[in-house]
Amino acid sequence: MSSRRSKGFTLVELMVTIAVLAILSTIAYPSFQGTIRSNRMATTSNELIAALALARSEAIRGTHGGGVCASTAGTSCDGKSWTDGWMVWNDANGNGSFDTGEAVLRYAEARTKMQGVSGQALTIAFDPRGRSRAVTAQDITLRPADCGSQPLQRRLSISLTGQTRLQKEACK
Repeated sequence: MSSRRSKGFTLVELMVTIAVLAILSTIAYPSFQGTIRSNRMATTSNELIAALALARSEAIRGTHGGGVCASTAGTSCDGKSWTDGWMVWNDANGNGSFDTGEAVLRYAEARTKMQGVSGQALTIAFDPRGRSRAVTAQDITLRPADCGSQPLQRRLSISLTGQTRLQKEACK
């Protein structure tokens, strides 16, 4: 037995450790990206559901109505998609649309890694009884920009009674 004591790692031990770490990170990276996309979708859809619930409860509480619309800055309903951001407002005059001077209750910023579906309603308004002002049920569809093979698309359906339902779908 040698009387010298070792004070560190050998070059071979260090290279083996680095190789094992590289292999594990290569295997884990794609799965981790899928988890991030899934969590991002869950967060975005939950925040939009909360905004719809706030608008509906404020519509009932305020006795004139309320709504949610796509908005880029939180000052007007100027968004081209729900991924531009959205704002919740109290409809003080009860006309079902956002007008200058009405109180903005909450604003959510744009979602850069998301994409919306065109051709959908960009304003959801509720009457004083909490019902949707639309003549038919409305859908909001969100999906990540890079959907992959997971069923990450979310469709929020707002019924005529004002209730919101969430469905997970495969990206189209």
